[in-house]
Parts: sequence; C-alpha cells; structure tokens
Amino acid sequence: MNKKKRLLSMALTVCVLFGCVFVAIRGGSVQGSGNSSFFNTKKTTIRLWYDDESLTDYLLQVSLSYNDTHKYTRLEPTYVSALEYLENISSASAAGEMYPDLYILGNDSLEKAYLAGLASTIESSSLTESQYPVAALKSVTYDGKYIAYPYYYETSTLLYNKTYLENAALDQLENEYYLESVDEETADQDASDSASFEGSVEISDEQVQQRITQMLPDTITDIIKFAETYNAPSEVEAVFKWDVSDIFYNYFFVGNYINIGGEAGDDSTQIDIYNENTIRCMDLYQQLNQFFAIDSGSSSYEEIIQDFVDGKIVFTLATTDALKTIAKAQEEGECPYEYGVLSMPSLMDDIDTRTMSVTRCIVVNGYSEHVSWANEVAEYLCSRYDDGLYDMTGKVSANKNVQHKEPGLAGFMEAYEGSVPMPKMIATSNFWMQLEISFEEIWEGADPNEALKNVSQRVKTQVSGSQQIIEEDYIDFTGDVTWTDAEEYYDEGMTE
Repeated sequence: MNKKKRLLSMALTVCVLFGCVFVAIRGGSVQGSGNSSFFNTKKTTIRLWYDDESLTDYLLQVSLSYNDTHKYTRLEPTYVSALEYLENISSASAAGEMYPDLYILGNDSLEKAYLAGLASTIESSSLTESQYPVAALKSVTYDGKYIAYPYYYETSTLLYNKTYLENAALDQLENEYYLESVDEETADQDASDSASFEGSVEISDEQVQQRITQMLPDTITDIIKFAETYNAPSEVEAVFKWDVSDIFYNYFFVGNYINIGGEAGDDSTQIDIYNENTIRCMDLYQQLNQFFAIDSGSSSYEEIIQDFVDGKIVFTLATTDALKTIAKAQEEGECPYEYGVLSMPSLMDDIDTRTMSVTRCIVVNGYSEHVSWANEVAEYLCSRYDDGLYDMTGKVSANKNVQHKEPGLAGFMEAYEGSVPMPKMIATSNFWMQLEISFEEIWEGADPNEALKNVSQRVKTQVSGSQQIIEEDYIDFTGDVTWTDAEEYYDEGMTE
C-alpha cells in the first residue's frame, strides 16, 4: 500500500472511531445506560435541606426512588440543624459552597426568605385548587406570586370519643322507646320490671349511627348542652377540655374576625384585631371557664391527649399528631375506645370560627444554578399521592388528593381548607406570642376589650415602625351574648 493510501486509511479509521464515540455518547445521554455507552451520563445533583430529623428515613427512601427513575438528576437530602437554619442557608448560598437548591421552610418565614433572595418565583401548572386547598395556595403566595410549593401542614380541630357517643345514643334511644311504650298506669312500675323491659328493646346499628350524627356538635353551644344532660361513666373527668395555654388551639375563637395581612398574610396595610366581633368572641371564651374549668397555668397538650386516650375526656381540640398517639395506644391495647374527627365547630349559630394553620413548604433557592431541575424535584415531592409521608413521619401532605388510610385525616383536611394560614410578614412575627398572653389573661378574668386593644396597638406600632405606641380608639362595647342566651335559644328551637 502506498503512502497516500495509508494516510487515507488512517483518516477513515479516525472518522469511524469519532463516529462510534459520538453515537455512544448520544446513545448514553438518551438512554441513560452506562452499559451501552463509552461514557456514563453525569447526573445533576439537586440538594435538598431540611431541619426536621423525623423526615430523614422518608426523604432517603424517596430520593432512592427518584434517583432510580430519573436520568439526568439525582436528589440529595441533607438534615441541617434548625438553629439559625435560614441564616445558614443564606451563608452557604452566598459563599457558593454546597448550598441547597431546595429547602423546607415554614410558610411564616417566606417573606424573610424572599426578601433575602433565597426564594424563587414559582410558575407551575401543579399549583391549582384541584390539587391543593386554598389555604395551602395562600400560604405560599407573596405579593401576588407563588414563591414555594406547599408540602405538609399542621392545624387543629375537634376530636371526640366515638365509643362514648355510641353508648349515649343507645341509652337515649332505649329510654325514648321505653317512655313511648309504657302505659301511664304502669309508669310507676318497680325497677325490676323496668330493667326487664329495657332488656327486650332492640335498637339497630343504623338507628344508633343516625342518633350519633344528630348528637355531633355544630357549635360550642351543642357541647355545653351535651355536657348538661350527659350521664357520664365513672372514667370521664371532663366532657370538653383542651390546652387553653396554647394559641394554636385557642385561635379558632377569633380566627374568623381577625385580619393579619389579608388572606395571604403578606399585606401590612390590613391589620384588624380590635373590633366588636373579636370582643364578643373573647367574652364568650372567658365565660367558658364557668362551664369547663381548666387551669391555664398547668394546662398541657400532651397530658390532655393522654387523658383523651385514657377515656377521661369526651371532646378535645388536637393537632394531627394526636391520631398517631391514639393509633399506637390502640395497637398496644391501652385505648379500648374509637374516636372521630370533626371540622372545628362554630361558637354559636351566628358566630363562626376559623382555625390556624402552618404549612411547611419546599422553596426553590434563588441562588440555585439548576432552577428548572429544582422545580421538577419539588413537584415530584409534593405531588405524590401515596400515604408514605404520613406513614413514616406523621406529617400530613398539603396535597388533598393523597389517598390516606387513616380516616381521621379527612376531618383535618376539611379544617385545613377553611383555615387561616400563619402570616408571613416579618413585622408581625411576635403577634402570636402577644395574642397567646392576652388569651391567658382573659381566661383568668382580664377585660377582653382592654386586652385586645393592647394587642392591636402593639402590632400596629410594630408594623408602622413608629417609635410611639399607636393608640386605638376605645370601642365602647361589651359582650352582648352569653352561653345562657344560646341555651335558651337552643331550647326554644328544640321545643318548636
């Protein structure tokens, strides 16, 4: 072979080799298979930071599933201490050293994150009311834009001992049947004859369930009426008891009439705490101490939930964590009772309530170099319909399409849908502490009018940045309704 032919042959060989390499690389990037290409495709790592250690096992499991099914990206979750959590995210991002592309944050801190450049605007077709409750969408809204994905939530609502209500319903039905059946002449028959008769009454399960439905409270007034007529077993120490020292369980009393930052909790021009409706609600709250004497100084949520598990309480206010506590006690044979969950009742027929909610969100870091991939991962985490998040962590997904095996979660989702999201304004961050203090003072006898006026003045002063206290005009109004009025109205309605 002459020199010219040898050069031509070498050139053709090089071209063939480059062609093979090109095909291999292209094939590897499309198929994502290291075995079918010369070079493995390098995946982009999306780092997720979180500050709740109970999420660790779940996030590791989900990341394995994600990494096995996605060709170009891999999820890397990292637990970071909650101490100065957002500050650490900011420092790492500014330094460009192993900072997160995504992180989990409470919705009440979103303004702080966004103003620091740590939250990107979200444009996603998944953030719709068909996927999430309005409260979830409002919790991640700032200045009219979505700046995070709703992940899981916490709120409070009413729990009741279903076993006790079933027994009470059966007793009512048997007594009604007996009274309707006996003749006036035999009404004074001796106790033994009466007992013999009652034993022959047949009440169907359907009748019992219908009566329970009628007994379930729509208002706090209904609970008061139940307490007055309930023939409680010896185990019951209180018909209705809740942690009066914690604002999370008290807020529903005024939640429908307080406005902190509008529906999204981000508008500093909308502050309305001190008004006739809130005074009326807090006056009724104070009056409940006459019916359900609870010591605010020794009130403990954990002890109250344990009392509920032990059958010492018929009705209580609880957060979602109570369901796991009850389920565990039932499995261990320490809770022979069934329970039910209701959306938060009104105070009275014409005085509504709204509970508070906190939504933990997944935020796309404004410093991320992989914003598109980070959004894709966030959607993957928040759009899962399986029950794994609750099963492994006790956290309840904000996605209302998740198929939960725990039936009680439906009641919490209903409460969440109508809840008030925790405001995200930095200027109102200590509002909750101030309101909690005022609740305790009012429960112990302080004037509801003066207490609310003081809270409103302090909050408005903080929001305005004024050095002088902004004085509210005194509202010359005292509570114009009592629980006794409501009982009389209730009795009249029943008589009619």
